[in-house]
Formats: sequence, structure tokens, C-alpha cells
Amino acid sequence: MARLIGLFSILLSLILPIVSANPVLASSTEMLNNQGEQIFSTNCAACHMGGGNVIRASRTLKIRDLNAHLEEYQQDPLEAIEHQIEDGKNAMPSYSGELTEDEIIAVATYVEQQAELGWRRNDA
Repeated sequence: MARLIGLFSILLSLILPIVSANPVLASSTEMLNNQGEQIFSTNCAACHMGGGNVIRASRTLKIRDLNAHLEEYQQDPLEAIEHQIEDGKNAMPSYSGELTEDEIIAVATYVEQQAELGWRRNDA
């Protein structure tokens, strides 16, 4: 009987998030965005404050420049940004040894979202 209750608990823990997906997904997305923003502020903002680029003005994080300078951006924006963060290029260092895969995904998601929003401030 205890085994049956244990299996039921596991099954319930797997199904419950699916049934109530909207609040869970919203919360997860918000947490991912907050983590991405924090990582960006710590590691990227010195060169890319507000989506700009203090080293190479034409290599901003605005959509037009991402489209122009990141391979595969139009096909898969998130993956293109992840590769840039992992591999670096020119003056941008590689973060593959500095950030975990989850952190890279979080900051790439944040950058993509901000690019879509035109790098407007969220607190406005």
C-alpha cells in the first residue's frame, strides 16, 4: 500500500504541473528572465549596456545587427545567441567555461527577449 501511495505521489507531481501549466510556466519564465537579466548585468552590461556595444558600435544586440552578424539568427535566434555566448568572437570572450549551460540559456533568452522589445526598460 505504501508503494502504491508513493507511485501515486510521483504521478501526481508529474501531472499537476501540466494541468496547471499557465501559472507554472509564467513563474518559470519570470525566474529564467530574472536569472538572465542578473547574468547579463554581471557579465555583459559593461560592453552591451542597453543592447549597445561600446567596442564595436555596429555589433549591437538590436535585432537588425543580430540578423546581420549572427549566423542562423533568422532560423533560430535563441540558438544563435547561445553559440555566440559559448564561443565568443573577436573582442567578445567565450563564456563556455564561465557559465553553465542553464546560465547561457537564461542570458540568451533575456537577450532575445530584450532585442524583441527594442531594449526598452522593463520598469517603465
